[in-house]
Amino acid sequence: MNEASNSHPVFEGPEAPGGPRDLFCNRTLNVRGLKAIGYDMDYTLVHYNVEHWERRAFEYVQDRLVERGWPVQHLSFDPELVIRGLILDVELGNVVKTNQFGFVKRAFHGTQSLEYTKQREVYAQTLVDLHERRWVFLNTLFSLSEACLYMQLVDLLDDGQLPKGLGYAELYGVVRSELNETHLEGRLKAEIIADPSQFVDLDPEMPMALLDQKLAGKKLVLATNSEWEYAAPMLAFAFDRYLPGDMTWRELFDISIVGSRKPDFFLHDLPAFEIVNEEGLLREHRGAYQNGGIYLGGCARLVEQSLGVTGEEILYVGDHMFSDVRISKSQVKWRTALVLRELEDELTAIHGFEASQSRLTKLMAQKQALEAEFSSVRVEALRIRRGYSSDETTDPGDLDEMLKTLREQLVALDEQISPLAQASATLRNPNWGLLLRAGNDKSHLAYQIERYADIYTSRVSNFLDATPFVYLRSARSLMAHDPA
Repeated sequence: MNEASNSHPVFEGPEAPGGPRDLFCNRTLNVRGLKAIGYDMDYTLVHYNVEHWERRAFEYVQDRLVERGWPVQHLSFDPELVIRGLILDVELGNVVKTNQFGFVKRAFHGTQSLEYTKQREVYAQTLVDLHERRWVFLNTLFSLSEACLYMQLVDLLDDGQLPKGLGYAELYGVVRSELNETHLEGRLKAEIIADPSQFVDLDPEMPMALLDQKLAGKKLVLATNSEWEYAAPMLAFAFDRYLPGDMTWRELFDISIVGSRKPDFFLHDLPAFEIVNEEGLLREHRGAYQNGGIYLGGCARLVEQSLGVTGEEILYVGDHMFSDVRISKSQVKWRTALVLRELEDELTAIHGFEASQSRLTKLMAQKQALEAEFSSVRVEALRIRRGYSSDETTDPGDLDEMLKTLREQLVALDEQISPLAQASATLRNPNWGLLLRAGNDKSHLAYQIERYADIYTSRVSNFLDATPFVYLRSARSLMAHDPA
């Protein structure tokens, strides 16, 4: 008997709009009209303790570099050094945060922040274009250990402690290769399977949210890149204890696909194999996926054919901005949902800063008014001195005194604004600030989310209160001239 067999979360209604557990809608989505919902697994259905998981990934790669003879024993994973959505500049050994237009707003070289003048010198004429191999976008939480290690290795490279002839791009190639080998080696995943409680943050509400969807008539699809040997025990750990009776995760999904090879899963017609026993024995599969079947590989087109759905009738939920959301949206036109777990901390930080933000907004409005007055006085003084002003009575000296007074008022305002602006810029992360902001602009990650994710939320269980019958409506899109 599962732990949740005789219980159900008490319905208290959805939280206030804009809360950390809300569903946020970029494009109107009628969930009750969906025929199928697909799910990624890692960091979507199975959420890891980010710091612990990424630290162990960091340490495994570190061990491999030690075997190469590299002096990296003293390095350690720093969870605040990087955040998702940053971009590696592997040409210069930098990490940058850009706004929605591709302009660099903040940059580090190795683990050191670039001063504004240096940053401007390096990037003033640069627009970040992710189509160029120079740039590596940190799409997912799995990127954090990779980026953290790369930044520290850049410091060692600059200090002459790494092999000669190695450039920043080649250095990144080593990190990427060793991380891939770590995953292929399987030691980290074996460690997680042996004691998942050390790595997984359980969410008792999440299985119930999917059960609601299934019983409301949705076909549920699992499509994960993880292999059977890893996916099966992790899903059992995360799901089975919370499902009613003797139900298991296998009965929850109409189709389960492991080793899906996303993004190729959405791009190409790949062969599918049926998993026929617990040891993962494979049998070549032809034709449609069968209800309740568990498969290795295949493709999105086969999911559509098997379920009798088209792109607009299926929602795919994942955490990887590129492989889960962007490709499924652009290639097969599925509806998309991004799981952004950091959103909870982000919104908590924003709500906690509301009083200070209100004061900062008022002070900036005062500054804008003073700057406008300062400019008007200055141009009038120019006109009088150059002899083309219609004002023949004002003494230029009086205007100079007014300018002096206004300048002093602006300096005094800046002294009040500066600490508030600094606090706003470092909300949630002291190095990079908010995930979805780059100064007053949206970050590049925010741009990607708006463009490719129909909805986004912090965790799958947020669908529970929304129910499978919700009609999600996007807010009116504002332009700069629209009233706030």
